Amino acid sequence: RYTYEIAPVFVLMEELVLAKLRELVGWSSGDGIFCPGGSMSNMFAMNVARFRRFPESRRRGSWALPRLVLFASREVRAGGCWPPRGGFGVNGAEPFFVCATCGTTVLGAFDPLGSIAAICQRHGLWLHVDAAWGGSALLSAKHRHLLAGIERRVTPPPPSSPKMGSNGDPPCPHAGDPPPKLSPSPRADSVAWNPHKMLTVGLQCSAFLLRDTSVRPPSPPWLCPTPAGRGGDRRVPPPCQGLLQRCHGAGATYLFQADKFYDVSYDTGDKTPQCGRRVDCLKLWLLWKALGTRGLATRVERAFACTRYLAEEVKRREGFRLVLEVRLLSPALGGVAPAIKERMMRKGSMMVGYQPHGTKVNFFRQIVTSPAVTKADLDFFLDE
Repeated sequence: RYTYEIAPVFVLMEELVLAKLRELVGWSSGDGIFCPGGSMSNMFAMNVARFRRFPESRRRGSWALPRLVLFASREVRAGGCWPPRGGFGVNGAEPFFVCATCGTTVLGAFDPLGSIAAICQRHGLWLHVDAAWGGSALLSAKHRHLLAGIERRVTPPPPSSPKMGSNGDPPCPHAGDPPPKLSPSPRADSVAWNPHKMLTVGLQCSAFLLRDTSVRPPSPPWLCPTPAGRGGDRRVPPPCQGLLQRCHGAGATYLFQADKFYDVSYDTGDKTPQCGRRVDCLKLWLLWKALGTRGLATRVERAFACTRYLAEEVKRREGFRLVLEVRLLSPALGGVAPAIKERMMRKGSMMVGYQPHGTKVNFFRQIVTSPAVTKADLDFFLDE
């Protein structure tokens, strides 16, 4: 799908779902699109950030620009390197983009968005938040403080000791919990969020969210021929466009015409180099309608509770070593991982991923996101 007339229901559905996701971030307006994965969302963010800083790049190309540099974090580090030592100038290159991470792939770490956002605001840098993993924590009043600074600073709730339920299931969030306290803080410019991760929406379902609401003529400008009978052969200018479409739009007249009888802002295919796309928004819409916002929050709460339980069991059992304390989804278990994995797979009992990390040798990384996981499943995992 790429135009409203091809898939009117799904175009409107995508706009609605994106608006709800932006609302959870804390934005009352903005833009966005569903992408084929978080990596593409991050690429879109870099494209848009570069275009906003250098609008002439579409006409003159990257060779006409100064040498650019972006900053991205490996793992969250309290006190980290913000700002980078020596300032933001790197060997004469011009900074334009900062990518913070909420929920790193291996360790589930969160960058300190508030302090990073303040520095980006001070230096006029685009702040993109890769929340492909951790974005779904925004659904939870208990855990959304992990993304404090993405739009508003959130005061975390008092610490508690989560316990598994008597039936082996993690506890559900309490409907009566007080909402987190909010106060103004610097905001991110864009966010990547993958509901197919923590919410377990069917693969793939990845959203790119944009806070910018500017509307201007396309750059470079393109003209659309008017069909005979509607003004002859004269050409009419296209309507003004948002930043995402001004950055990526090609205005191919065999696909997109400016003089249609309906609002052509609903022809969203020109916001992306993809043009035609799958209906990824439908997967999240269906799950959201089935479970409701509270049901999605329950999934988030269960994932965190399972992770805590597994980490505590690892620390309690002999023969295991927890590589690092975790905040999200990925307890890292040190050991002779490749040999153990081979034995389990040959036996047919279990398949678990492992990898090295920095100076650490191979260790198991157990992802806990399925809403069907119970205490007994996690015990079996460790027993095996």
